[in-house]
Amino acid sequence: MTTRQRMGCGYGHGLACAAAVLALAACRPADEPPAAAQPVRVSALALQPAAATVQEELPGRVAAFRTAEIRAQVGGIVQRRLFEQGADIAAGQPLFQINPAPFQADANMAAAALQRSQAASRRAAVQAARLEPLMRAEAISRQEYEDAVSQRDQAAAEVAQAEASLARRRLDLRFARVDAPIAGRIDQALVTEGALVTAADATPLARIQQIDKVYVDVRQPAASLDGLREQGASRPVTLLRSDGRPWPVQGRILFSAINVDPATGDVLLRILVDNPQRLLLPGMFVRAGVVKAHYDQALLVPQQAVKRTAGQPQVWTVEKTAQGEVARLVPVKLGEAIGQSWRVEAGLQAGQRVVVEGAERLSPGAAVAPQPWSAATVADASAP
Repeated sequence: MTTRQRMGCGYGHGLACAAAVLALAACRPADEPPAAAQPVRVSALALQPAAATVQEELPGRVAAFRTAEIRAQVGGIVQRRLFEQGADIAAGQPLFQINPAPFQADANMAAAALQRSQAASRRAAVQAARLEPLMRAEAISRQEYEDAVSQRDQAAAEVAQAEASLARRRLDLRFARVDAPIAGRIDQALVTEGALVTAADATPLARIQQIDKVYVDVRQPAASLDGLREQGASRPVTLLRSDGRPWPVQGRILFSAINVDPATGDVLLRILVDNPQRLLLPGMFVRAGVVKAHYDQALLVPQQAVKRTAGQPQVWTVEKTAQGEVARLVPVKLGEAIGQSWRVEAGLQAGQRVVVEGAERLSPGAAVAPQPWSAATVADASAP
């Protein structure tokens, strides 16, 4: 076969291939339009107004309702301790006995002086009564009678002075036994038997603290006082442990201090707490849940549903359109944090559905397939 013949065959073969390609192209159906995007599965919450209470947790320290330092009112040697350390004490219960012998001797001497004064007073009274008729009969001068009357009155005054001295000595004898001025729980004894105590000692004999009621002192910013005044002091205050569990007690706000700390801008808030089981002890640190505000109709949106763009809070909502349900990004104005939710001040209305889970796959106008959300719902992130 010549070269021209071979070239003719190659050219003919190329034409045949091109014709086959054109035939296949003519038989191929037209391209179908791309399939529509599947709706994004999300979990949405329909907003409903509900009562909400804004509570602020403030650190505080427990203080005893009343504290009494037991001190000696007379000097002497402590003979006995009459209480069990750490026990509950009743008001008027004996605590210490100071040696009463010196005070008993002083009381006996005062009693004897009183008897002597009383005898002198009786003698002076008799003398004045005997001289009165003689003075009227002018048997004696008026001066003698007036002197007798003066002696009688002076003797009566000495009797009164002796009675007061005896009462004082008996009071010292009474103070030799040291009693509890208040009811409460007594701490350890700070003196022992045989110790010499005086009324001028700086160290008390013991301390009693009444803890069936206690105070909790907390500090809060002065700007929060307006909200407390609006709420009043009648609302209960919840006390929390360090791990967040509540104590089985409740308190109420008594007052706030009138001075603001210039260094911190805080004011002292005192809370009265009933403590019948003595669970709270003086010096303990607790957290006080103070009610700042209460709303009867509040819209709450879960915190995980809120995204922020350049500091502006926004939420995805589910809106019904003619094409179906679509996502829309809505700016909102938020108030206080209540639990795991934000209180919505503006931007949303009751009944609107807010996307809580699945928002990371959304874009404005995207079709969505919402399902109800609850705190126990876990969205399937891998769902198409």
